Amino acid sequence: MLLIFFIKKKIISFVRRCTSLKGLNLLIHFEKFVGTPYLDSGNVWTIGYGHTFFHNGKQLTSDISRSSLIRYFPFAEKITKDEALNLLKKDVIHYENIVNSFVNVPLTQNQFDALVSHSYNTGGSKTLFRLVNEKASKSEIYNWFTQHYITVKGRKLRGLVIRRRMEADLFFS
Repeated sequence: MLLIFFIKKKIISFVRRCTSLKGLNLLIHFEKFVGTPYLDSGNVWTIGYGHTFFHNGKQLTSDISRSSLIRYFPFAEKITKDEALNLLKKDVIHYENIVNSFVNVPLTQNQFDALVSHSYNTGGSKTLFRLVNEKASKSEIYNWFTQHYITVKGRKLRGLVIRRRMEADLFFS
């Protein structure tokens, strides 16, 4: 959607950028489909392609049992790949909005997709958004991508290292 405003003979446009099919496929690749609830590496209840559960604004963790989770969310007992894809598409909108809100410089589609993937996994990083907005050097942004958000509970995870590198490579492609 493109909205154009005229202010004092200047044209200001507001574009709501959206994740491309390539970006969705990147998320699907990293999140992997799991049709039943499980506790992820951060101890958060998850299903489908990385969909996490919230109750009263709080992410649900192992503090709640699987049976209680299903009582709160009956659909969570088991979902299909199509249902998981629908959840992913709904969830992605939230992370697109984060990137759209915090990044105020033009982005390529690949840059946008990389930032959405990063935000989907981390919740978003104001430091990364600041570096992008300030047009920091390629090496500074690349190093930031690949050296942050690669641990869980103090332990470096190979999967996160690979993901951050692929997001950085996509950002600069």
